Amino acid sequence: MDLQTITYVVVGATFALYIGIAFWARAGSTSDFYVAGGSVHPVLNGMATGADWMSAASFISMAGLIANMGYGGGLFLMGWTGGYVLLAMLLAPYLRKFGKFTVPQFVGDRFYSKTASMVAVLCLLAASITYIIGQMTGVGVAFSRFLGVTNEAGVFIGMGVVFVYAVFGGMKGITYTQVAQYCVLIVAYTVPAVFISLNLTGMPIPQLGLGSEWADSGVSLLAKLDHVITDLGFGKYTTQLPGSKLNMFVYTVSLMIGTAGLPHVIVRFFTVPKVKDARASAGWALVFIAILYTTAPAVAAMARLNLHATVNTAVKTMDGDLYATESSIVYDERPDWMKRWEVTGLLKFTDKNGDGRIQYYNDKTKNADVIAKVEAAGWKGNELSVNRDIMVLANPEIAMLPNWVIALVAAGGLAAALSTAAGLLLAISSAISHDLFKNIFMPDMSEKQELMTGKIAMACSIVVAGWLGLNPPGFAAGTVAIAFGLAASSIFPALMLGIFSKTMNKEGAIAGMLAGLGITMFYVFAHKGIFFIKGTSFVDLLGGPSPFFGISPNAFGAIGAVVNFAVAFAVKNMFAPPPQHIQDLVEQVRIPRGSKAVDGSH
Repeated sequence: MDLQTITYVVVGATFALYIGIAFWARAGSTSDFYVAGGSVHPVLNGMATGADWMSAASFISMAGLIANMGYGGGLFLMGWTGGYVLLAMLLAPYLRKFGKFTVPQFVGDRFYSKTASMVAVLCLLAASITYIIGQMTGVGVAFSRFLGVTNEAGVFIGMGVVFVYAVFGGMKGITYTQVAQYCVLIVAYTVPAVFISLNLTGMPIPQLGLGSEWADSGVSLLAKLDHVITDLGFGKYTTQLPGSKLNMFVYTVSLMIGTAGLPHVIVRFFTVPKVKDARASAGWALVFIAILYTTAPAVAAMARLNLHATVNTAVKTMDGDLYATESSIVYDERPDWMKRWEVTGLLKFTDKNGDGRIQYYNDKTKNADVIAKVEAAGWKGNELSVNRDIMVLANPEIAMLPNWVIALVAAGGLAAALSTAAGLLLAISSAISHDLFKNIFMPDMSEKQELMTGKIAMACSIVVAGWLGLNPPGFAAGTVAIAFGLAASSIFPALMLGIFSKTMNKEGAIAGMLAGLGITMFYVFAHKGIFFIKGTSFVDLLGGPSPFFGISPNAFGAIGAVVNFAVAFAVKNMFAPPPQHIQDLVEQVRIPRGSKAVDGSH
């Protein structure tokens, strides 16, 4: 059976499984739709949370970023997993004890203000819609390659699949679908990693293979990779940083507190029966996430080495000349996987020196030795453009693994993107139907009307998400990092102040959320364009890229959070303290014992 047929069979079977589960566990009430009836087992909830959170950015894009960034890419591992520790210790049990459906509802009740709830909805929509752009980008990448369609068609197909199982299943259907999706994506990620680690190092455990000897050469895999890429003008893999150390630190903090403030992840802890189950769910989620996240550095390094070895045969030898004419492969003799990815437009070749061979190196290098070798070899510039988002999906093809492994990776990438997209759409839907319509604009609407409003809101959100996915502001993981920054600057401080500050009043919380969100969006839009519309950036008005101490827009959420806290405390002192019953409520919630049934009403 050929690769295309196997891919259709594997991907089709997984889609049928997801849709079947959604209809089996479809929501029959608002409680089922929003929080799966509050009856999910902690282990299953941990698995579903892992799938919900391990998005296209984690599965498809993160290893590609690490492969490109090297050591500096570790900030994604530290930030995204560290955030779960914060979530488990500082937020999940307290929010579960509060017992409401959504984050805006907690904010509205804690800060005794419908205005505060509306601002929280605004913050949630800003973070969730930005996040979903990355998922739809990943869906387009995966579909365009593995189903032989255009990137645009891939996004539309993904929209249709998510629509079916998210709209009909609600949180109940999504939860059990995500358990299945986790199983698919984790198998799809680890199986190729085991094969590739065996091929390169003889070690079946990728985490150990990363530090093992390369091909019985007496040289470690990382030392070999360092030698190859530095000789080609790239930065040293094991030491390079994304900008300054300050930027890396702030970036990591932004991802950590952004993780802890993601509304579609937080709502998962309302689906368990008890407060202690919320903490247990977070622990299990970390275990399930760690399987992928400890594998990602190995996948990244091995994919980078395999890519260079594919286009430059001297990489496979100990003392080969990377700049020898015969080392660069002839374009017409390129492997089939390159031909398949060229169709998608995510891998491009331009023969700049007209020799019919592929030269892949860093033509922006300032290294005098590399420049001299390039001139002597007659190279006229880098000729291969590789989109970072394809590294994981192309990895098994580069390593010439069996077709069933390649098909499995396709299914895993789609599972990762679709599972998170569904969780985000539910968060957006509940914010619109429950927090805006039910609690503010139409308090007398029936449960049936609220459920229908939620489904309509989700359908509309899918259309918006698809359009944005066709016009993303950057790579999947980079776009997701912006979403984490928006959550870090707006939602996380509000939750922390709501739980741990009895004296924080509604005026301070509202001002803080608006200030944090506003300054972060301003900095991001300056670099990426207003609402990510190309041609509307205004970074020159700020004095050039990253003008604030060299901090990149993807990392600015931590700065926005500091502004949020500062403004909240400054404004708090100008107004009366919260009513006594609110202060008593905070005192009660801060004791994470007991449980409270999840209640959507005020």
